[in-house]
Amino acid sequence: MKSTLICSHPFDDQRPGTSGLRKKVRDFQVPHYLENFLQAIFDSQSDLRGGTLVVGGDGRYYNREAVQVIIRMAAANGVSTLIIGQGGLLSTPAASCIIRKYQANGGIILSASHNPGGPDGDFGIKFNTANGGPAPEVVTELIYACTRTVDCYRSVELDAIDLDVIGEQRVGEMLVKLIDPVADYAELMAKLFDFELIRKRFSGGDFRMLFDAMHAVTGPYAHQILEQQLGAKAGTVINGKPKADFGGGHPDPNLVHAHEIVERSSGTDGVDFAAASDGDGDRNMILGRDFFVTPSDSLAVMAANAHLIKGYRDGIRGVARSMPTSQAVDRVAEHLGISCYETPTGWKFFGNLLDDGCITLCGEESFGSGSDHVQEKDGLWAVLFWLNLLAVRRQSVAEIVTEHWHTYGRNFYTRYDYEGIEIESAEALIAELRKQLPRLPGSKLGGYEVEYADDFSYTDPIDGSISERQGIRIGFKDGSRIVYRLSGTGTQGATLRVYLEAYEADPEQHGRETAEVMAPLVKIATELAEIKARTGRSDPTVIT
Repeated sequence: MKSTLICSHPFDDQRPGTSGLRKKVRDFQVPHYLENFLQAIFDSQSDLRGGTLVVGGDGRYYNREAVQVIIRMAAANGVSTLIIGQGGLLSTPAASCIIRKYQANGGIILSASHNPGGPDGDFGIKFNTANGGPAPEVVTELIYACTRTVDCYRSVELDAIDLDVIGEQRVGEMLVKLIDPVADYAELMAKLFDFELIRKRFSGGDFRMLFDAMHAVTGPYAHQILEQQLGAKAGTVINGKPKADFGGGHPDPNLVHAHEIVERSSGTDGVDFAAASDGDGDRNMILGRDFFVTPSDSLAVMAANAHLIKGYRDGIRGVARSMPTSQAVDRVAEHLGISCYETPTGWKFFGNLLDDGCITLCGEESFGSGSDHVQEKDGLWAVLFWLNLLAVRRQSVAEIVTEHWHTYGRNFYTRYDYEGIEIESAEALIAELRKQLPRLPGSKLGGYEVEYADDFSYTDPIDGSISERQGIRIGFKDGSRIVYRLSGTGTQGATLRVYLEAYEADPEQHGRETAEVMAPLVKIATELAEIKARTGRSDPTVIT
């Protein structure tokens, strides 16, 4: 099969962000746009020639078309074996699992995670390295450098492959394997969690659960694992059929977008346990009856209880959290006598720590948590961890979390998102905050005394790489914090995220409403950054 060299021209907007390259679907549909970025991957990753590449995505609009492009270009660029999830589907954690299991040289994941789908929505592509994790900055910068010069790409002429038929076929010298997207991942989950104990919990008749797949990629995984393997009753999984536009919804598992399970886990008739995952299956939201578990608390509870879980009974080596994530897990690590690392936002920053055996569990406040079983955050893994924990402790979600607070204290936590802000206004706001940092330590803001104020910088303890300007931190002497950061996961305008945290040791105060506790910090944060004056926004788009 003859490879053809097709002329194009460089694009100047293909720098990958924290989770790969994300743009509107229409941007990827521009002639040569997707192909140029793919060629940059092939040119920069020499191991793919003669190697194995895993491909799959979250099923959003343009997913199938992009897979066909990858097949043609992989064949032209000398890939030996291409492993593709049936239907072009693979959840992000399942892709990581498969890369690791079959010792692939890397993977291409097609997803814009929790961003909206459909023809007017978002699309994304990222490269994962041989360890199964997101490409580190040194790799993404190399890919970006190639995009600045690539003016042609290699492809072959080929009729579209039927992505729905499991099996093997040849495309020239390349072997294409269409595999069950769920099987390998489900096998791994059965090794980590006590499926028999969870089955008994479901069969008892006194435990009810809902899982919202949000018409995204985890639907098939949840149907297979929760309903078929673990015996949860039919209907436990809702919105379980993946759709190219996510059923018109926003596949972001938070209290706003996953409102159906919030409502159905409320009141005396509410289910005992509810959870949701996002577009590509790497995020999670955990709910008990009338009880929301913040992602920060979820990570801390998992760390404190890992010894009760089948795959972690020998203990955990260490933990890590992204800088904006609450310090709740820090207290658990101190109690257990293990290391705790604070990294920038972006799962790739956990990679070296996981590879070097420094940590077992890690997580981010943006509804992501995971462990060393794969190199990605993993939504369904977190749900199964909680199911296993509930089966072992025979308590409600609320009882487990409130007991945790009683032992370690409560880190009240909230996040304000201001989405779709003009980029210039958002950058000016952050720039002005940076100017104020030197004068803040020792000063008082409201009733709080500032202990430190900085723009977070991270030095990787494994490879020594430095990541600067990762978010503005203002820490107070009582343990409270305000963090400002511009998100890199959107495709339109800028998203300003304001994170607020307050620590309370007194169990008598743990039942207070988060909004009440946070009100003074919210006032300080909005006034200090002049958010209304600089952005025109009186209120955030989303509060979590």
